[in-house]
Amino acid sequence: MPRAHQSLSSTRAAAFFSATLLLWVVSVFFEIVFNKRTELLFIVAGGCFYQLANWVIRFCVSRDPLFVNTSVSLLHSSVTSTSVIFILVNQWSVTGFKRMFDHKQLVEGTWPWAYQALCFLCGYFAYDQRDMLKYRLYSGFIPSILVHHLLLLICFTLALYRHITINYLILTLICELHSVFLHVRKVRRMAGVRDAKSRVVKVEWILNWIMFVFARLISHILITGKLVKDASKFDKGIEWPLAMLGMAGMNFLNAFLGVDLFNAFMKEKKPQRNDPKHDE
Repeated sequence: MPRAHQSLSSTRAAAFFSATLLLWVVSVFFEIVFNKRTELLFIVAGGCFYQLANWVIRFCVSRDPLFVNTSVSLLHSSVTSTSVIFILVNQWSVTGFKRMFDHKQLVEGTWPWAYQALCFLCGYFAYDQRDMLKYRLYSGFIPSILVHHLLLLICFTLALYRHITINYLILTLICELHSVFLHVRKVRRMAGVRDAKSRVVKVEWILNWIMFVFARLISHILITGKLVKDASKFDKGIEWPLAMLGMAGMNFLNAFLGVDLFNAFMKEKKPQRNDPKHDE
């Protein structure tokens, strides 16, 4: 594809996703100010927190936009996965394992701190969308990462507005435990640590695969199974079809991620013959 055409496609994508992000910001602002939804201020707090982290890394560590963005993403995955573990362990200690996953609890209930955690997460997605648009950290005619963030912002924010399926969404975020190691690998390679025989890299890959299987693959399959099992318990409406569509999409992406992860693993095991600065 000619560079001029690529530039035009990138400009159009930037215009579209910037406009949708602005509409989302206006929507949240309207809910907070005019509908007195002060609980949504955690969205603002999340956006400010990750933007502050961006500035700290930029001024103290590196000014490379991709390195800064990846480092903040690593922070986000760490914060989110820690929050999810805390929420789940806390609820388990209060209600027990069986009651915790009752259909009504998952769809209509809200575990302590679950709402705030989702708000904080939306703040991150808004921050990250803006950062990628600002530094053009995306590629393609329809950038998949920008589409991913936009869809999650819409789905998560609608759930926050309606106070529904909050706990289900928390369960889907268990996958952030694996995302931590995806970002660690990327930051590690940017830092020049690429020796596949080193103990650090070997341990990282072991943890990467363990988390991929248990925190991402199996957890999302179990959530999908729970949705299928409880299909008759959902009210007639769009909640169940949307939830099934979302989980089908996640499982589909997980399969592709597994293939990409395997290819990256095999490539990293091979002796480096190319330019050591090259990255996949």
